[in-house]
Amino acid sequence: MKFSLLFFILLTQFLFPQEKYTHEVYFETDQHEVSSTEYNRLMQFLSKIEGLDIERISIYGFTDDRGSDSYNLNLSKRRAESIKTIFSNNEFDESVITNVDGKGEILLKLVKENDIQKIRGLNRKVEIIVQPYDPPREEPVVEKMDVKEILKGPVKAGDKLRLENLLFKTGYAYLMPESVKTLEEIAKVLVERKDIYFTIQGHVCCTQFARDAIDRRTKKRNLSEARAKYIYDYLARKGVEKGRMKYMGMRRKFPLGGDPRFDRRVEILITYAEDPID
Repeated sequence: MKFSLLFFILLTQFLFPQEKYTHEVYFETDQHEVSSTEYNRLMQFLSKIEGLDIERISIYGFTDDRGSDSYNLNLSKRRAESIKTIFSNNEFDESVITNVDGKGEILLKLVKENDIQKIRGLNRKVEIIVQPYDPPREEPVVEKMDVKEILKGPVKAGDKLRLENLLFKTGYAYLMPESVKTLEEIAKVLVERKDIYFTIQGHVCCTQFARDAIDRRTKKRNLSEARAKYIYDYLARKGVEKGRMKYMGMRRKFPLGGDPRFDRRVEILITYAEDPID
């Protein structure tokens, strides 16, 4: 019986292989930096896969047949690392990038003379292989902080309120549509709470060395600040006095641990609260 079950599982995996998403990034001769054209193509690919439950990502660099073996191997590694950096800058979880490797040169195949340069250009590349979970894993159950109810009660300077129901699109400073209602309800409470002053702190996920991520809309490396300002501007439009608010970007200084999605967040730090009236 066990043998039959194992055989069925292996047969299913063979007949119905898991779908993989692949992309290739091409480079100029001797270069490891991504050109603007290839960068834009890569951004389109990232937009395609960012909603997937990704199990692992493999990144492999290659060169053409020119140059010494050691030079080509080193260049291919730098190309692979440059792509990994772009993934990180755009809030992709580095822990799922399981392979980042340079494979060196791809030998030139026997082709017509006038095709050699074209073939070499196609060999100067990085291959990206994305393997999602199939089926996707269940969403983790997370206890939410009801910020609206907390703000209705007593608060003090130093209290930090995590706006966990505000979901930002990966790589952008605007909210997902399902989060607008939550922000609207928080704004109503803050309009009434004229006794508190606060700083809006924006955070990002997955960048290296506590750096900020890149805002894909503006191409600036200030995504955490842009997220905080988005909330600041929204609250101001809804009637919260600007003199009671500040905003700042925290980059990736304070990751929460666990699911990286929760690091794409905004928090409210209470900086002043009047003493409650007895």
